[in-house]
Amino acid sequence: MALTAPTAARPGGTGLPFAALILDFVGVLTANAGPAHREWCLAQGLEAGAWRQTLGYEPEASRLYTELEAGRLSQAEWNRRVAPILGVPEHENLMGRAWSGVRPADDIIALARSARQAGLKVALLSNSFGLDPYDPYGALGVWELFDVTVISEREGVAKPDPEIYRLTLDRLALPGEACVFVDDHPRNLPPAEALGITTVLADGTPGNAARIATLLGLPAAP
Repeated sequence: MALTAPTAARPGGTGLPFAALILDFVGVLTANAGPAHREWCLAQGLEAGAWRQTLGYEPEASRLYTELEAGRLSQAEWNRRVAPILGVPEHENLMGRAWSGVRPADDIIALARSARQAGLKVALLSNSFGLDPYDPYGALGVWELFDVTVISEREGVAKPDPEIYRLTLDRLALPGEACVFVDDHPRNLPPAEALGITTVLADGTPGNAARIATLLGLPAAP
């Protein structure tokens, strides 16, 4: 985990150094999705890395994913158009099928609950990949964790556009200096830092949740 630490305690309304915790979804509130996607691809008769390769490097699939994130394309339409690019015959609920094996990050979920119990606001700031027919947040049971949700599909803007960070602060009714933001993509951190937000890179190393808890002034989970 990498983080930019505060130079001094920043008072929140709780006597803790921060007033809010802002969390990304994939790679933060979920376990590493890669193994589940690889297993799904193999079960479809595809190469193990086909999901990542297609979405990340095939030009049309990458463009369609960008449109999906920004809410300019429905998940159902994305399923229909990406299935043939990926090489699977059935497009119905393609996203949900590929994500069916992804598990929640129990330690970060417990941290979010602990933060709320301590009086911090908790926000979701996520580049979404559709909500219908597959709702990933509902599937992993995280909707109830948040005071504020900022989902790119709903807002028409995605990280790392600075506007989505400003929108999150507006809905929290807090300055950036009162917030900690956790994301697994380095490119998503500088716009938050520019607004005074303390950032944490969730890089998959053991003990992330405990270190974030320490930063927030919360007791680490046993």
